[in-house]
Amino acid sequence: MSATNHTPRRIVSLQPSATVTLRDLGLLDRLVACTKYCLDVCPEVADGSRLIVSDAWSAQTAQILAAWPDLVLASVPYQTEAVSEILKAGVRFLGLAPRALADIYTDIAVISGCVGASERGAKVICGMQAAIEDVRRQTASLPRKRVFSEEWGKPIIASQPWVAELVDAAGGEFLGKAGAQCSAEEIARLDPEVIVAAWCGAGDRVPLAKIASGRGWGETVAVRNSQVYCISDELLNTPAPTLVAGLRALAGAIHPAVFGRQRGLRPMTDVR
Repeated sequence: MSATNHTPRRIVSLQPSATVTLRDLGLLDRLVACTKYCLDVCPEVADGSRLIVSDAWSAQTAQILAAWPDLVLASVPYQTEAVSEILKAGVRFLGLAPRALADIYTDIAVISGCVGASERGAKVICGMQAAIEDVRRQTASLPRKRVFSEEWGKPIIASQPWVAELVDAAGGEFLGKAGAQCSAEEIARLDPEVIVAAWCGAGDRVPLAKIASGRGWGETVAVRNSQVYCISDELLNTPAPTLVAGLRALAGAIHPAVFGRQRGLRPMTDVR
C-alpha cells in the first residue's frame, strides 16, 4: 500500500498561516474547514465550499468534528480543552508556536511533511529565504533607520520577533523588545525615524493621525518627516510566505525613495 494513502485528506485549519501554507503547497483541495480570518488572508478559500469555524482561541469542538477531519492545524493561543476533545475523538492535531523566521520555516516543513508534500515545502521555504536575502542585499549599503513597529495599539505591543528580523533585512534597526508591551513615553525617548502600525485583525484600518498626535510622538523624527505607516495586518502578522510581501512593504516604509509604494503600505499622508 502506498504511503500517500496515509496522508491527511480532510484538513481543518484554525490558523490563517496554515491555510496560506496549504495554498502555496497546492493543497487547498484538502481543506474542508477554516476560520473567517483565513478568508481575509487567503481569498481563494472564500468560495463557499468549506465550513467556516471558530478560531483556535474560541474553538468549538463540535464545529470542527462536523467537518470529519483527519488533521487539525492550529497555532497558539488555543483552547487546551478543545485540543483534548479533538484528540479524544481520534483526530490528529498539529499545534504551532512560531516566534522567529526559523520557526516559521520549520512549521512549513512540518506541515508539508504531514501532508506528503515535503519537496514542495522545501521549495516554498527556499523561495521565502531567497526573497528575504534579495531585499537584504538591496538595503546593505543604505543608511539604517530606527524603526518602531507595533502589532497592537491599546496597550502598545511591539511586533513579533519575526517582524524584527524582517525590519533588519529591510534596512532598519528594530526598536524596543519584540512582542512585548511598551509605553508611548519609552518609544518617544527612542525617537524612531520610521513608525509602522500593523494591528492584529485591523487590516489597514489603523488611525495613523491619532497615533502621531495622541501619544506625545509629535517631535519624533518619524512624525516630523511623515514616515508613519500602516502595513496591512495579514502581511506582517501571518507567519507564512505572505511575510515576503510584508518585508517589501517594510522596505518601502524605511527606504521609500528606493522601493517606492508597495502593496499593503499606507502612509499617514493618505487621507481617509
